[in-house]
Amino acid sequence: MQSNQAASAIMVERVKSEPVSGSTVFVSKPKFEPLKPHEISEGQVQFRKVSVPPHRFTPLKKTWMEIYTPIYETMKIDIRMNVKTRKVELKTRSDTPDISHLQKCADFVHAFMLGFDVVDAVALLRMDELYVDSFEIKDVKTLRGEHLSRAIGRLSGKGGKTKFAIENATKTRIVIADSKIHILGSFTNIKVARDSLCSLILGSPAGKVYSKLRAVSARIAERF
Repeated sequence: MQSNQAASAIMVERVKSEPVSGSTVFVSKPKFEPLKPHEISEGQVQFRKVSVPPHRFTPLKKTWMEIYTPIYETMKIDIRMNVKTRKVELKTRSDTPDISHLQKCADFVHAFMLGFDVVDAVALLRMDELYVDSFEIKDVKTLRGEHLSRAIGRLSGKGGKTKFAIENATKTRIVIADSKIHILGSFTNIKVARDSLCSLILGSPAGKVYSKLRAVSARIAERF
């Protein structure tokens, strides 16, 4: 009985003075305690699984502790490597501060599997506005044989010079894996980097792309 009275007192605080006939009684907003992560999913544990491609198995072994530490200690998410299924498995804990941490951790591991360095991919855990965008060269232009090889060469440049120039100008990170291209960054920066890469695929010389990139990056800097 007392608990019911206390609950009603918390939920609704009525005005002390007696309302005059015909006047409006003001009722304060109900106060609810924020739900804990395990309460949102009705006590069920949330899972995510990220597949490990064959060529990323050895790098994953070498950098496992660098991936494990921020996920387990900072984000409060359990992580393990399932060797049989070749998947990284993630699940929430009772002390996970936010349910969205699980998806952030899954994105972080997925970015590493795509070929990004741990130091670059870990930014996905720290910042909300970052994401990974992927596309293939054939999405821009259908190229085969030596034409495809030359397009990939134009994207990288001599010693990766062109790729590094685009990364530094747009504040993004780019991975060129055969004919697949992955870009990590914010929405605006990814768009600028993707436009530059598409121009190179279509055959524009690197010098022309650099000058256009300088103009666009200067405009973005002015905006912010």
